[in-house]
Amino acid sequence: MYVILWEYECRPGSEAAFESAYGPSGVWVEFFRQGEGYLGTELLRDSSGHYATIDRWVSATQHAAFRTLHAEEYRAIDAQCEQLTTVERHIGSYETV
Repeated sequence: MYVILWEYECRPGSEAAFESAYGPSGVWVEFFRQGEGYLGTELLRDSSGHYATIDRWVSATQHAAFRTLHAEEYRAIDAQCEQLTTVERHIGSYETV
């Protein structure tokens, strides 16, 4: 399994919109569901209001193929969601061992 971790700080007042966009029925999940090998996304929030996502794919190869095939749409969704956060940081991408 291939796992991608992201960390976010939400723009104050945008929490509901952020959770809607990044949550289980959000635009990102709907987009990724088009991809062969996509297994799911979890949205996490800590007690201070910071967020993280865990995206799961069968393999790094399938994720990379999806990103290549849908690069323009990915950039468009990312641009739409950018206004919801003050910080977006890629923590890392990992494969299970």
